[in-house]
Amino acid sequence: MSDSLDQRPMKFSAFLLFHRPDRNNTIKEVYDYNIRVADLLEELGFDGVWVSEHHFRDYGTVPSIFTMLGYLAARTENLRLGTGVVVLPLHNPVHVAEQAAQLDVMSNGRLELGIGRGYQSIEFDGYAMDLSEARDRFDEGLDVITGLFTNDTYQHEGKYYKTGDAALSPRPLQKPYPPLHVAAVSPETVERYAKRGLPILADPAAPFKKIKGAAETWHRIAGEAGHNTAEADLVVSRSVWLAPTVEQAKADQDHFEAAFDRSRIFNEKSAPIDSKTGAVAKGFEFWEGRYLKGGEVGNDFRWDQLEVIGDPKRVIGQVAMLQEFGYNHLMCDFGSTRHIPFDEMSKAITFFAKEVMPAFR
Repeated sequence: MSDSLDQRPMKFSAFLLFHRPDRNNTIKEVYDYNIRVADLLEELGFDGVWVSEHHFRDYGTVPSIFTMLGYLAARTENLRLGTGVVVLPLHNPVHVAEQAAQLDVMSNGRLELGIGRGYQSIEFDGYAMDLSEARDRFDEGLDVITGLFTNDTYQHEGKYYKTGDAALSPRPLQKPYPPLHVAAVSPETVERYAKRGLPILADPAAPFKKIKGAAETWHRIAGEAGHNTAEADLVVSRSVWLAPTVEQAKADQDHFEAAFDRSRIFNEKSAPIDSKTGAVAKGFEFWEGRYLKGGEVGNDFRWDQLEVIGDPKRVIGQVAMLQEFGYNHLMCDFGSTRHIPFDEMSKAITFFAKEVMPAFR
């Protein structure tokens, strides 16, 4: 990437899955824990917090993402508030545009609107929706949202959605609308949205080589399409863990993985399987086998190719590498699927904020 991109300040935010680690925890306890984390992020000077949307599982217990972010908006003053992500095909896009605009006004212009097409069969089945339609519904829904944001009045008649002559009210505080981020890492998806100049949000399960390629592809295609790529915020999501020494970081990783039941997350419910055919749904061929294999990758692979993990020197180097790839915003997952007591989580996040973030500001 160019020197101008490398020299841009790195933004740091945190991802909150609101995962319920086991049935000994109530969902209210899950909410209280993650809200305390958000308060800590504000206190430590993080740039933002991203909240996930999931349905019908303990893997993410926030079905109404704008409700949760509205609550966090009232508790904070500086954090950017990210939807990580709105599963757009499960929603009426008019309603998404209205909620996003309202939250942007309520938060004094702090919304980051992350959107994706989803992938979990259990969610689409619960909504009685065909997963193979996800990409087409997403693209049409995206057109409706941007149309409402950028026009005084807007009317749409498509395959999946139809509107009357609608005038969005309230309108977003940020102009022309809150920053949009599209969840993408497969080459086809990256190219599709780079042509529109829509920044990507890179998947945490994709190894460094793939996210490097995604960023390079995005900058090239978006530039060829005439978009100003120098000011685009490309977000990369990573599992992040910092320890005083490399040896301690490796030991922590081993401990986390030994205690982690991956089958609760990576299974047939999370796989992009068409319930009608039992095969991988149309449009998800790039991810074939990823979820059905149980997400089993070795600790060496995680250490070398997937996670931002180690002592301060190593982690600073990895963040600089991501910056060189063309990303200028790191969304840190400090263990959203792990059962880490709050005091331990607080120490880990504080350590990262003190030892790593100042190197990029």
